[in-house]
Amino acid sequence: MSEIETEEISTEQPDEPASEAPARSAALVMAIAEAIIFVSDEPITSKILGEIIGEDKQTVQAAIEELQKEYEERSGGLQIREIAGGWQLATRTEYHEEVRKFLKTRPSAKLSLAALETLSVIAYKQPVTVPEILEIRGVQSASAIKTLLEKRLIVTKGHKETVGRPMQYGTSKDFLIQFGLNDLSDLPSIEDFEDLSITALDQQQ
Repeated sequence: MSEIETEEISTEQPDEPASEAPARSAALVMAIAEAIIFVSDEPITSKILGEIIGEDKQTVQAAIEELQKEYEERSGGLQIREIAGGWQLATRTEYHEEVRKFLKTRPSAKLSLAALETLSVIAYKQPVTVPEILEIRGVQSASAIKTLLEKRLIVTKGHKETVGRPMQYGTSKDFLIQFGLNDLSDLPSIEDFEDLSITALDQQQ
């Protein structure tokens, strides 16, 4: 018999292609994203949301933008905001005064005036050293800096290449979250900073 005639003919059927999971509707992606944003302790990025939901970043981004429109059209007390590079459910700024009044009725661990002044200097002059803060404020800030580090509102930014190589300080991601800022370019004028801090820091426990 020839070589061709002696070959066994396979009777097995080719493997069936793996069935893909049905694509989620845009409404479902929006609903899941909204739920996760609501329960998240801090702003969550589109990338992480996509990994959790099982959709690509662009799909999630489009869903969140549509979700933002729904909140805007509803004109309720909440909004979806981009903060510190992620998304967070937040109260509307136009209700700032009423929310502040409520928060002031709750016990809180507010920053001292010295800590708040020190934080202001660091926020607007960062990276900045202790001697530079002293020059601006006119008083020692060691205790205030310790408090701000404990509250994770500031972080070290390395040593300044000058005599003594003093440590430099700058604001942290937690600072952006506490003050509802997407990045440092969103910082208000220095005059408005104190009013903003009352609402943000009254929420600290």
